[in-house]
Amino acid sequence: MSIPLIECVPNFSEGNDLNIIRAITAEIESVEGVRLLDTDPGKATNRTVVTFVGNPDSVITAAFCAIKKSAELIDMRTHKGEHARMGATDVCPLIPISGITMDETVVFAKKLAERVGKELHIPVYLYESAATKPERKNLATIREGEYEGLQAKLKNPEWKPDFGPAEFNAKNGATVIGVRDFLVAYNVNLNTTSVRRANSVAFDVREAGRVLREGDPVTGKIKKDEKGEPIRIPGTLKSVKAVGWYIQEYGIAQVSLNLTNLSVTPVHIAFEEVCKKALERGIRATGSELVGLIPLKSMTDSGKYFLKKQQRSAGISEEELVHIAIRSLGLNDITPFNPDKKIIEYVIRDTKEKKLVDLNLKQFANETASESPAPGGGSIAAYVGSLGASLGTMVANLSSHKRGWDERWEEFSGWAEKGQWLKDELLRLVDDDTQAFNQVMDAFGLPKGTEEEKKIRALKIEEATKQAISVPLNVMKKSYKCLELLKYMAEKGNPNSASDAGVGILCAMTAIRGAWLNVKINIPGLKDKEFSENVLSEGQKVLEAGLREGEEALRGMEGRV
Repeated sequence: MSIPLIECVPNFSEGNDLNIIRAITAEIESVEGVRLLDTDPGKATNRTVVTFVGNPDSVITAAFCAIKKSAELIDMRTHKGEHARMGATDVCPLIPISGITMDETVVFAKKLAERVGKELHIPVYLYESAATKPERKNLATIREGEYEGLQAKLKNPEWKPDFGPAEFNAKNGATVIGVRDFLVAYNVNLNTTSVRRANSVAFDVREAGRVLREGDPVTGKIKKDEKGEPIRIPGTLKSVKAVGWYIQEYGIAQVSLNLTNLSVTPVHIAFEEVCKKALERGIRATGSELVGLIPLKSMTDSGKYFLKKQQRSAGISEEELVHIAIRSLGLNDITPFNPDKKIIEYVIRDTKEKKLVDLNLKQFANETASESPAPGGGSIAAYVGSLGASLGTMVANLSSHKRGWDERWEEFSGWAEKGQWLKDELLRLVDDDTQAFNQVMDAFGLPKGTEEEKKIRALKIEEATKQAISVPLNVMKKSYKCLELLKYMAEKGNPNSASDAGVGILCAMTAIRGAWLNVKINIPGLKDKEFSENVLSEGQKVLEAGLREGEEALRGMEGRV
């Protein structure tokens, strides 16, 4: 499972005083576990949009610190700007990026809103997915009347804040906190310079579509319904805003899209639909351009989509999926697309952190053979398990592409995708095991002079030991799951690769037995006997089932070798 990540994009009602802006962003940067990605001040709007990302708890802490600092430094009584606003921190959306659902993110949004209301005495409204009432989902509805109308609005019982006092805070105004989907700004390049034609394609695809006219579709009189509202022909893509424009720098027209809900209309579907509608008008899409950042999942989903259109296995590595997406979407058409600078998870990863899985084979072997006790048997067990998953995935991919088995490509693609996931999980556990060992050593190194220090030390040792047991137990479980894949490949996969599946089975069995040794060696140090008994019982079951099913799979494989 990927690490939970939330993006936060607070908008502050100050775009001119750089000292105030820097003071706010300094609060964000002071919180461990978050990464400041962008600060975008606007003079005319007198508003600054800040973007940062991190683990959920750290993001909430950073957001609160920033809202608190803005409350200290920004006075709404003197604020003027072109953009609609109602508070010092006008709006603070949270966006789930990976490893966390929309509903789970709502819990964090409410936690933040409650703290802002209680500790800072600022009225807080919840919007979008966090809204407590249907009429509060839309930010524009909540912000209607802006700061100047807020005092009267708060006297209306229907506009009682979700958190904080129903009283006018003249200096700070009110804040809107919510949860929304990630918004992707995405442009599709066309082989035309005509803005009118680009706009026609944009109107074809955007959700709002175009107004219906009498006679000429461009200059004709707009048709209206019985209420006097323009009748619209909806576009083909939901949760998409679009317009056509000409980019002088590139010498081409583009369809510029805002994808407001990637789960409804992902990037690859938007691209394909624009290509289709452009072609109907005699125009060809030559590629596309991503403005800002994009979640990794959007790229890997795109890679899988285009592979499956070719009836090719989607069970390939993350790096390969990203490469397929870049090529298929034509993201290098105008400027080079650098995944390290455009994919959120790659931008925020710590490149200074040394990981065992980043070493080459020789370096990893040398590191294991050194006088350091870690990496040791636990990390090796996880790595051997990952090799078993890799072999099973390889056989699945070869089976998917085997001549004469064309009708079975999807069957084996599904197995290959499962194998890739297991491989990645076990690779992650290679470093997790060494980190767990180091945490145990660090706990034993804590001072034990006073009674309080002894208690803290004992508690830390117990916690670290439990982690050092949980990691190899997880290795056992994941390696056991590999056996299902390997058994299927040994019996029904490409017969020319049956021996590869057999070696993978042996790897998975070795990983299970090796990880079990690491579970047992750490058990005696635990004081929590109930935890020990549960782990031993669970581990014994996995061990017995793994070895039994592994032997059965080997016997089945022998008949094909």
